[in-house]
Amino acid sequence: MANLTNNTVTKQFFDLHTTGIGYLNRIREVKVKNGKPYLSCTIAALRGNCQSAEYTYINCNVTGEKAKKLVEKCIEANKANKKILVNFCVGDIYAETFTYSTGDKKGEVGVNLKARLLKISSIKIDGELKYSDKIEHLENQGEPQQIN
Repeated sequence: MANLTNNTVTKQFFDLHTTGIGYLNRIREVKVKNGKPYLSCTIAALRGNCQSAEYTYINCNVTGEKAKKLVEKCIEANKANKKILVNFCVGDIYAETFTYSTGDKKGEVGVNLKARLLKISSIKIDGELKYSDKIEHLENQGEPQQIN
């Protein structure tokens, strides 16, 4: 949607934001042939009853500047197979189909959820709080602390 005002075009967008809590996995840099590499991760978002939660996997391009810094600080914990629990906000989530090429599901259609990771509001690693934007706001700090 675009509005014309005084011979200028102002772009407007519809935002679809989804918030939740889940486990941060598969942190990686994706290299593209004709472009800049980008940071990517998978979030195993929790849903349902707390006693028997289920997971919804969301493949994310990390686009929020602060989210990038926080995800980068979690790389070593991810490599060490630590449990990284995050409160997150993703934007513009959509589904993309694919066909399994190997395994028991070979030839079957699968679905990937994809989104942009915009914000992380807290991080716990192996149950220990490592970052919270509420604490950061109270302490009036600009940079997130080291996370390990």
